Amino acid sequence: MALPESLAAELTDLLGARFATGRGDREQHAASESFHTAPPPDAVAYAETTAEVAAIIRACAAAGVPVIAWGTGTSLEGHALASQGGVTLNLGRMNRIIETRPEDMQVTLQPGVTREALNADLRATGLFFSVDPGADASLGGMAATRASGTTAVRYGTMRDNVIALEVVLADGQVIRTGTRAAKSSAGYDLTALFVGSEGTLGIITELTLRLHGQPEQVASAVCGFPDLRAAVECVSMTIQSGIPMARIEFVDALTARAFNLKSGTTLPETPHLMIEFHGSENAVAQDAERFGEIARDCGASGFDWATTPEDRARLWRMRHGAYHAAFVLRPGAVGVVTDVCVPMSRLADAVEQAAADIQAAGMIGPIVGHVGDGNFHSLLLVDPESPAEIAAAKQIAQRMARHALTVGGTITGEHGIGIGKRSMMSEEHGPGWQVMGAIKAALDPGNILNPGKLVPDPA
Repeated sequence: MALPESLAAELTDLLGARFATGRGDREQHAASESFHTAPPPDAVAYAETTAEVAAIIRACAAAGVPVIAWGTGTSLEGHALASQGGVTLNLGRMNRIIETRPEDMQVTLQPGVTREALNADLRATGLFFSVDPGADASLGGMAATRASGTTAVRYGTMRDNVIALEVVLADGQVIRTGTRAAKSSAGYDLTALFVGSEGTLGIITELTLRLHGQPEQVASAVCGFPDLRAAVECVSMTIQSGIPMARIEFVDALTARAFNLKSGTTLPETPHLMIEFHGSENAVAQDAERFGEIARDCGASGFDWATTPEDRARLWRMRHGAYHAAFVLRPGAVGVVTDVCVPMSRLADAVEQAAADIQAAGMIGPIVGHVGDGNFHSLLLVDPESPAEIAAAKQIAQRMARHALTVGGTITGEHGIGIGKRSMMSEEHGPGWQVMGAIKAALDPGNILNPGKLVPDPA
């Protein structure tokens, strides 16, 4: 859709050069980390204050023009693409850490602050922010997508670590949700409503986050297993034994091969677990010993311990780089990426089923996972010029999601819905999906906030 001239003039008066309609700015906001595509937005607005966000939304609401929030663009299901045109609201310049309160183990900041920037700022306090999705995502985007990651098995997801929010609603009204108190029973939990709403209910302009103490001792390791089931069953046994893992990550044989090709490592090309323990020196040593016994009983071998900060950083850089490393397995491919989450008791079966589906289709699709909480991912490498391959990959992703639902799981543990999984929401939620649509209609009757995502289309 073309922007009304009156709206373009109003936003130019408000933002000056920070209201961009040039091709370069627009195309930078049309790309996705995965295969999802959409035309460029009609314009990009670079906001610097909550007042500007509110003014932009009021102007767009009056004109009936969509507004799509943008953090760093690292989402995987096309959440921030302007699928129905409109104005992309770039929040990257709202990147100020407003207040750190070490005694409360809290920090208040703007949405454009990235998790790596926050943790660099916290270094001298003895605290850190725990949610680690791999990408250096913006914290506003992580809240909007209810992000998770490698440390969720111990520290929780964004749902557990967002205490309070400032949000601009679809009419430009600014509200605050939550308080700095440790708990509350005062009414609806509006903070939880906006965490995971993917920019469809309001635009987050300030967050108060829970922090954690930096552990006294950290130890990480990687070990190989003879087959996929042995590795996944080791995870289940470890969790059931009550060993407090900070991270426990699975990579399959294809991913190990990709690591070797990309980084020159020499991992055996078998399934591996990557693990990390946090705590006191004695506790870490005891936890590592107990895990080692379980792992060896499951056939593990080749333990490679990383106890220095440099070695640990190298290990987790390798794991976080799994997405990009996978493309060495098929140069020129694009990725159809998906994730599901299942109960721990069904994890081994679900991973094996996914691997069998990928193999039966003759596709290259490495599998990795934050398996400590039953969440795993596959990246299906397809020829971007082959509609048949893309369609086949989407079918595999749907089968993974439907299998997850049959065993009591969910179609996505952390990637979210965006464009990619919206068609499956009714299968997971039934009439509850229509309730989500009713909430959206109540808060955004003009359907201007990230339309075409997450909830049903308005009647």
